[in-house]
Amino acid sequence: MAIEIKAPTFPESVADGTVATWHKKPGDAVKRDDLIVDIETDKVVLEVLATADGVLGAIVKNEGDTVLSDEVLGSIEAGGAAAAAPAAAAAPAAAQAAAPAAEGEDDPVAAPAARKLAEENGIAVASVAGTGKGGRVTKEDVVAAIAAKKAAPAAAPAKAAAPAASAPVFTAGDRVEKRVPMTRLRAKVAERLVEAQSNMAMLTTFNEVDMTEVMALRSKYKDQFEKSHNGVRLGFMSFFVKAATEALKRFPAVNASIDGADIVYHGYADVGVAVSSDRGLVVPVLRNAELMSLAEIEGGIATFGKKARDGKLSMDEMTGGTFTITNGGTFGSMMSTPIVNPPQAAILGMHNILQRPMAINGQVVIRPMMYLALSYDHRLIDGKEAVTFLVTIKNLLEDPARLLLDI
Repeated sequence: MAIEIKAPTFPESVADGTVATWHKKPGDAVKRDDLIVDIETDKVVLEVLATADGVLGAIVKNEGDTVLSDEVLGSIEAGGAAAAAPAAAAAPAAAQAAAPAAEGEDDPVAAPAARKLAEENGIAVASVAGTGKGGRVTKEDVVAAIAAKKAAPAAAPAKAAAPAASAPVFTAGDRVEKRVPMTRLRAKVAERLVEAQSNMAMLTTFNEVDMTEVMALRSKYKDQFEKSHNGVRLGFMSFFVKAATEALKRFPAVNASIDGADIVYHGYADVGVAVSSDRGLVVPVLRNAELMSLAEIEGGIATFGKKARDGKLSMDEMTGGTFTITNGGTFGSMMSTPIVNPPQAAILGMHNILQRPMAINGQVVIRPMMYLALSYDHRLIDGKEAVTFLVTIKNLLEDPARLLLDI
């Protein structure tokens, strides 16, 4: 009996998706809940799992094809696993150790990023011990396997590895070009950034913040904080989120959005925090961040970071948001002008912390300083509001007790 494999039901904000990777080939044995195919949308990669035991039949939608919500991708011939299993069992164990394992019924479930990294480095996913939920192989597991492989002495002459498709190696004098299709995420980001610059009266205001007090507070309590909150580490982002939510209360226009001819003032702060992933920059959202403690904020960001690396962020986690914070300082950025994510009205940019000479009370002292940037929609936010909003964040961070005393 043929069972249809269908694309997931997309939310209203997602029109369609693209078939990213088929993890099984026609004729391969599959078990219920095996990963069959990945569907890439504008926001996330969705995994389609087998709904029954059997053998993968015909593939209707190939890699790169566009699919609609609930559209048929292929089929599973239920009850056909017994015929496919002996062929898989007959493969010599040595061949499995020397080359990536064939994708059959023993193929473990792995995150898309982990599977891709394993394939690029000639690692058999089946040989990697999974530490994720239910034995799932994570990207960290593959990184550890790669390190172990490099450390072990070569048992045979190393096979010349072809350059990874995502990172071609060119020698001096090469005039080689590589053309690859733009991912849906990258295309959507490009579309939204151009839209923001075309439809907004966007300006950026700058300031600088002395991080001395925040760094001293973090240094003094970080160990105790981690012990008290079950391993959650105290970083800088939670202070910025906390300061931003307090400033948003005082300046509602910065937390508003334009809907047609109306201004929508949000009575809550859903703060998007930009997170880097293998697929690019994604912005999961901390809901009601104004009600969260520093530990809850740090825990939420850590969870988002892990999900982003594993390709497990959901649509809901990346939808909405009334304000965004991005930290280019993670990569060493000294100054930037972040682009507002519509329909939001503003975005805060953090940057690298550098020791710089500052004039304090008539004396030149060395202080850890960070430049801040606030890009905002001038149709909704006046220059005075934007500057005062940024100064408020600066003042709260330079005297963190204000965050606790609500002053």
